[in-house]
Amino acid sequence: MWRKSRNAVQAEEEVYGHEYETPRRPTTRYQPDYREGLTSQQVREHTQDGWTNVAVDPPSQTTREIIHENVFTYFNLIFTVLAVLLCLVGSFRNLTFLPVIIINTLIGIIQEIRAKNTLEKLSMLNAPRANVVRDGKTLNVDSEELVLDDIVLFKAGNQICADAIVVDGEVRVNESLLTGESDEITKKQGDHLMSGSFVVAGQCFARLESVGEDSYISKLTLEAKAMQKGEQSEMIRSLDKLVKFVGIALIPIGIVLFVQGFFFNGEGFRNSVTSMVAAVIGMIPEGLYLLASVALAVSAMRLAHKKVLLHDMKSIETLARVDVLCVDKTGTITENSMSVNKLVPTEEYDKENMPELSKLVGDFVKAMSSDNSTMEAMKEYFKEGTGAVPAKVAPFTSAAKYSGVAFEEKAYVLGAPEFVLREDYDTYRTEILTYAKRGYRVLVFGSYAGVLDGKKLTEKVTPLGYVLLSNPIRKEAPETFQYFAEQGVEVKVISGDNPLTVSEVAKEAGIKNAEEYVDAATLETEEDVKNAIAKYTVFGRVTPGQKRQFVQALKEQGKTVAMTGDGVNDVLALKDADCSVAMASGSDAAVQASQVVLLESDFACMPSVVLEGRRVVNNIQRSASLFLVKNIFSFLLSLFSVAFMITYPLEPSQISLISMFTIGIPAFFLALQPNKEVIKGHFLTNVFLKALPAGLTDVLAVGALVVFGQTFGVGAKDISTAATMLLAIVGFMILYKICQPLNTIRVIVWAGSIIGLLACSIFLPDLFAITGMSSKCIMLFIVFSIATEPVLRYLTLLVGGLKGLHKKVFHKA
Repeated sequence: MWRKSRNAVQAEEEVYGHEYETPRRPTTRYQPDYREGLTSQQVREHTQDGWTNVAVDPPSQTTREIIHENVFTYFNLIFTVLAVLLCLVGSFRNLTFLPVIIINTLIGIIQEIRAKNTLEKLSMLNAPRANVVRDGKTLNVDSEELVLDDIVLFKAGNQICADAIVVDGEVRVNESLLTGESDEITKKQGDHLMSGSFVVAGQCFARLESVGEDSYISKLTLEAKAMQKGEQSEMIRSLDKLVKFVGIALIPIGIVLFVQGFFFNGEGFRNSVTSMVAAVIGMIPEGLYLLASVALAVSAMRLAHKKVLLHDMKSIETLARVDVLCVDKTGTITENSMSVNKLVPTEEYDKENMPELSKLVGDFVKAMSSDNSTMEAMKEYFKEGTGAVPAKVAPFTSAAKYSGVAFEEKAYVLGAPEFVLREDYDTYRTEILTYAKRGYRVLVFGSYAGVLDGKKLTEKVTPLGYVLLSNPIRKEAPETFQYFAEQGVEVKVISGDNPLTVSEVAKEAGIKNAEEYVDAATLETEEDVKNAIAKYTVFGRVTPGQKRQFVQALKEQGKTVAMTGDGVNDVLALKDADCSVAMASGSDAAVQASQVVLLESDFACMPSVVLEGRRVVNNIQRSASLFLVKNIFSFLLSLFSVAFMITYPLEPSQISLISMFTIGIPAFFLALQPNKEVIKGHFLTNVFLKALPAGLTDVLAVGALVVFGQTFGVGAKDISTAATMLLAIVGFMILYKICQPLNTIRVIVWAGSIIGLLACSIFLPDLFAITGMSSKCIMLFIVFSIATEPVLRYLTLLVGGLKGLHKKVFHKA
């Protein structure tokens, strides 16, 4: 019994891409009776020997890893080399960029550690738990407290937390997280349960065969929780591309500028190094990537305080970009709790024998396990029975859509009308739809002449009565769905219930176009699914496999899809969606498969998650254009200097002054501003097109100033100071545009930045290499200052025109 079945080994090899290692063998093994479980002494022995179910790897980065990642970066290496070069030539005042780099690195470390600690604390609230039998008692413990040979009770909705073998009972499990196949497999006594699979129906007692490092559950859980760095959001991908391009380009440009200044322009070693460093520093978007990371970390912490747990920070942006939201009826539109409203006998049944029918149902539900909310509600309502002893029980499955109990004389089934009545459904259709239109969930209870095997019914069912159930609509649901409608987010309701019932519930919740519904059982081909998902809003009688098909079809149509769910039947779709949202009150499997977990299972907080995402992305996009202006200018001016054999006119300290007051400080405050705008277009394209006019204006103004300055014999220091002031003017012009629409805080940020730059120029001129200008230089400075406004205006119009032309050509193509 120690080794796994070959099927389990093969499945795990397919998932993880390597051969399964033989588990270590403990010196002592126990085979306890499932009713008694291990004794406290046996649990202590296995715990002391290390045979616990503790995950081998930590679920998140350690503090040491966070510090290492933030300190030892490529650009920190570049800055270190530049700082060493400046120290070698004694240009210490040009080290003004170092405090900014150090502070930025510290902020990154502090914010990530704070976010890590907050998320870890909240993760503890949602840690997977299990029901274990010890000393003859059933205890609910953290799954990591389980030990080898523990007897665990598994019910529908539970994820199998370690490799186990069934010792009593029967369950149907879904192994899709390991094999990718959604078929439900019946597990009986002696069968193996694979860690990472989850129970769909029934309940059983199982003995743990492999735990901790010998079990794959830790790896599966970590895979679901991990940030999946290879699947970054568009914003992070765009920043990566920008950083990679700059990182490659700055090395040859820096070398060429130094060689040109030192060997061809006759500049001394000190001046050549200083001008080269200034050009390279200007090209590096040192604060942009950090701003994005910090902003996402801050958002994760904000949401954490609202009881929203993020397994993946990129999901903030993804959810903000969503244009289709797929939701389930139960737990999202309605409360999780379900109640039986009444039992209605069919025309075939004698209504005077209503008490007998109620007792028949009572016998039926008494034989079933309380493994779902429907059965729990029925057990609460039908408490009386005749005392009949069941001979066989067929638990409910999402595939068959019914449950059944065989007694000595007769067998009975309970389930969805279409699946129970089949070809006889049309006979009772009108009566069933009457109840469905009132928002009831209708189940048919009837006698069955065939053999119950858990598969689709083959023999005729004689309906005896209708069980009418309902879930109350969540109070906040209408307001929530109204918000999504206003934001242009299309809602698709995907449920396993009767489509008419779901449609009525969706209407009551205020979902737009809720009257457009379809029975998913009629969708037979992929083409049917694609056409239906584009046309309808409500989908009833949906199978787990179809949920996944719907999500895939929407993504193929170019939609950004968010999927919410709380049941085991939602897991496949959750894994495939662009952004997955789970209710913490739902199954362990759904929670682990999702990127966002609503810890209080309150769907009403979804708008705040979307708004947080929009605030972050729009504000980073707004601030990023400020950073890119400097990068475009420095890159193009470097090429200009190489082409015209001139020395780069600015010093590093001057670049630091401009960056501080036209980029760094205002960008930080603007990133914290509210922003509810819908995210449009691609991140890098939007940022680049906003920054390009100002970057070109800077290059034209400073390039012309240098050429005219040399022509009129103006000194290099005067030109350097004038160029700094010109850049500041253009910087404040673009900052003014970005601050639109103005409010009190934005006016204070804009005006404060101007005052700060002037104060530093007046009171700290030596630190930032600001000198007095000659009369010739002042005249040139005034002329080019006046010219910057129309140049910026016309370049903005030109870029806007080219953007519009590109759109027309692209759409025609």
